[in-house]
Amino acid sequence: MIANSPSDAARISDMASDEELAALAHRLFLKSCEYRYSYNFAWLGRPIIQYPQDVLAMQEIIWRVKPDLVIETGIAHGGGLIFYASMLELLGADGKVVGIDVDIRRPNLIEIQRHPMAKRAILIEGPSTDEDVVKKVYEFAEGRRQVLLALDSNHTHQHVLKELELYSPLVRAGSYAVVFDTVIEDMPEGSFPDRPWGKGNNPKTAVREFLRYNDRFVVDHEIDSKLLITVAPGGYLKCIKD
Repeated sequence: MIANSPSDAARISDMASDEELAALAHRLFLKSCEYRYSYNFAWLGRPIIQYPQDVLAMQEIIWRVKPDLVIETGIAHGGGLIFYASMLELLGADGKVVGIDVDIRRPNLIEIQRHPMAKRAILIEGPSTDEDVVKKVYEFAEGRRQVLLALDSNHTHQHVLKELELYSPLVRAGSYAVVFDTVIEDMPEGSFPDRPWGKGNNPKTAVREFLRYNDRFVVDHEIDSKLLITVAPGGYLKCIKD
């Protein structure tokens, strides 16, 4: 989190301790899901499928950490990929974003490739946990100073845990592994009847298990306190040691 002054930090802390506000924010989130609210937005012309609060949080992280490689699992329409690429463009230098998806659909691929920010993007089609895919990512990461992870593909416990195990070694102290859709654990039972994930089997349960045996990362609770509404509560994992 970036607080401008001690008074900002105190104000955000007071807000986070307001149980009534937290309950209202969660109710708003759940109600917004009925209308697929996250599908309302685009970044530089590509659907981003994220809540604006999380986009702003990632912007703050990128500007502070200044990664020279962002690894995103789960591309969808490419809005996140273009967002990370545009932030790296603002940072200058030769920063790249590696986007991984099990199925990069041709219409999305065409639009991504013709986008001005495509020059910053490297696309890999295949399961993010596949041995060959992981090998390619590590090759792209070789020699990079700082890596940022954005995990947003298959949301089952085992898949997310495997992604964390495979890619977290690339992250150095000060950067983040951000696990999206941890909020699934906080949603009503049966919210995802057509998906293999749900309560007890989701990114948040994976994060909890990962943190039980990995002492290089901690939850950045200050980000949760600041956002109020987020798809990644407890999912902003800060690396605290190399």
